[in-house]
Amino acid sequence: MSKLVIVESPAKAKTIKKYLGSGYEVVASMGHIRDLNPNRLSVDIKKKFAPKYEIIKGKEKLAEDLIKLAGKSEYVYLATDPDREGEAISWHLAYLLNLDLDDTNRVTFNEITKTGVQNGMGAPRKIDIDLVNAQQARRILDRLVGYKISPFLSKKIRKGLSAGRVQSVAVRIIVDREKKIREFQPDEYWSIDAKLIPKGSRKAFSAAFYGDRNGKIKIENGEQAQAILDSIQDAVPVVEKVRHGTRKRQPAPPFITSTLQQEASRKLGFQSKRTMKVAQELYEGVDIKGMGAVGLITYMRTDSLRLSDDALNAAETFIRNKWGENYLPSTGQRHFKSRSNAQDGHEAIRPTSVELEPSSIKDSLTNDQYKLYKLIWERFIACQMAECIQKTTQADIAMNDYLFKASGYRVDFDGYTVLYVESKDTNDEEKESELPALEKGTLLRVKEMTPNQHFTQPPARYTEASLIKALEEYGIGRPSTYAATISTITSRGYVKRESKTLFPTELGEVTTKLMEDCFPKIVNVKFTARMENDLDTVEDGKLPWVQLLTDFYGDFSETLKKAKADMDGIKIELEEDKTDLICDKCGKPMVVKYGRFGKFIACSGYPDCKNIVKIVNKLKDVSCPKCGGDIIVRQTKRGRAFYGCSEYPNCHFISWYEPTDQKCPQCGEILFKKKGKQPKLFCNAEGCGYSKDDDTEETEVISVPVSMAKTDDQKTEEDLSEKESKQPVISDTTAS
Repeated sequence: MSKLVIVESPAKAKTIKKYLGSGYEVVASMGHIRDLNPNRLSVDIKKKFAPKYEIIKGKEKLAEDLIKLAGKSEYVYLATDPDREGEAISWHLAYLLNLDLDDTNRVTFNEITKTGVQNGMGAPRKIDIDLVNAQQARRILDRLVGYKISPFLSKKIRKGLSAGRVQSVAVRIIVDREKKIREFQPDEYWSIDAKLIPKGSRKAFSAAFYGDRNGKIKIENGEQAQAILDSIQDAVPVVEKVRHGTRKRQPAPPFITSTLQQEASRKLGFQSKRTMKVAQELYEGVDIKGMGAVGLITYMRTDSLRLSDDALNAAETFIRNKWGENYLPSTGQRHFKSRSNAQDGHEAIRPTSVELEPSSIKDSLTNDQYKLYKLIWERFIACQMAECIQKTTQADIAMNDYLFKASGYRVDFDGYTVLYVESKDTNDEEKESELPALEKGTLLRVKEMTPNQHFTQPPARYTEASLIKALEEYGIGRPSTYAATISTITSRGYVKRESKTLFPTELGEVTTKLMEDCFPKIVNVKFTARMENDLDTVEDGKLPWVQLLTDFYGDFSETLKKAKADMDGIKIELEEDKTDLICDKCGKPMVVKYGRFGKFIACSGYPDCKNIVKIVNKLKDVSCPKCGGDIIVRQTKRGRAFYGCSEYPNCHFISWYEPTDQKCPQCGEILFKKKGKQPKLFCNAEGCGYSKDDDTEETEVISVPVSMAKTDDQKTEEDLSEKESKQPVISDTTAS
């Protein structure tokens, strides 16, 4: 008989099996095995919010297999992820397998390495019921909010809407920012920018108008700017004062979940969902040539900045050997302080072995894995390196009665910046440049003097990075939930993404307004943050989870009753549900409707007129390579996606692979996307063979109306597509 170890994913099972050997059987639960039924509330409110769990649909066979394996095993270890969700999964597995909750069968791995697995297996413990209860409280709280408010929204606005304890607040934050942008009144101001050259030199440097000897002057209009220019037209600039200083730049701390998502967004252009998917792969284990499956990073869901002594010592040795003693901090190893509400169960995100330099294992990683691993590796090493020392210079330059100021710096010692520099939303240092040698009394000549008009700018719209930062600062949700939250609010149409920018749709604004009027606490930032703190208190064992739910639900249920009474008989119409289409049967406007199978366009004269128009999904900004028509995303009867031209049957272009708007640099034909572990962009032109790694984001898919007159032709196209082809692109429907 062998010992059974249950983890969450097959990838992790494979890596752990390598370290445990033949005496262990390692299997995956594939995430949660039991949960609340998605089609019902599944919470008995009258019986102290008792949850009604059941085996997740489709996992019945897996549950049976786990029960059989456990029955044949000498011992069962529950090794799911080391967080709230992982603890709850272990608790559900213990129930399913009839394991004793007082048994020490729970093991956790901060990193999937030989040492990490041995340490975890060597320190089994009981399931942490407080952690489980915190997860249950969160799950039931979210279920109550979602299942009680969502039907109300669907009835008052349109079908299929949902509310969420965190998602609704996230949408409100974006909506509030949009209001500020609309209400913003710009103020005019001017600057005078000079290019000056020291006498005897040819190199110009920049200086900006400051004011006079009495202080700073704000230039409010062009006339004021011109008056200043006229008064200094014949002036000889002279350096009146020079100040030299030293500026020390400290490295950023190692990554936690939220900062990893922010930096991956800024530096790599990754959406948070993509970041967490790749980080999960790096944590669970990647096949490295000559080494087998190796977990490359520590657990990626953490808000702790703690680093182990072993990791710090390894980084110190690596830095000393690679760059020398000067690149180590003079004060010794750096320790970073976590936020006051951080969960300290795990270390910060770091590489499991600093010896595995990104370049040395690049060939074993996908493009995304390499980029993210390199980011994590460099950030960790840099956080233990010496500070960057910059020599700064500030000069006051007199022109008659007015003063200009110039500032610059040069790097005296690069320190950690030899490896890594944290990105910022704004970087004032980029505006500075190195100044020539200046001293008091140096005469200058004017190369250029330019007045520039400016207007104060409204606050910027949120990006994924800045929204994650805001959610973290407000104390809303947990870093591990941010990716799912952003994915939810965009996929359900409350928020749109243009490039990296997030802005609310009309649906998002209308829904938020209704939530503010009827459920002000649910979309209140402070209230939501306080609930998050209460959940932490449950986790600490200081607050019974049933008490938390009881305190919340009493007021919530009364608010819901009042909202239903106040909104009785009221239906909110959305402008965005209107279209420019006119019904070709009765002449009335066509409107967007929502049914069981998604959106469609129907005549507003229903039920007298039942005319409808189909809505199809097309690739944004991608044209058919044969005729220039739109590329439509379709599905075969078996559910396989393919791409066809909107001009069918006049154009017979069909492709199993996604066309792009990029051209082949060798032959000029379009490139196609090949997805999977090693995403590629490739050319399908005969004899070309060009390909490269694909590091682009997924192409945006937009919905467009299509005349129902094409239905029969489209059906023919879909029938033809059932004929599987080994060719990546089908350019003629007769080919199969």
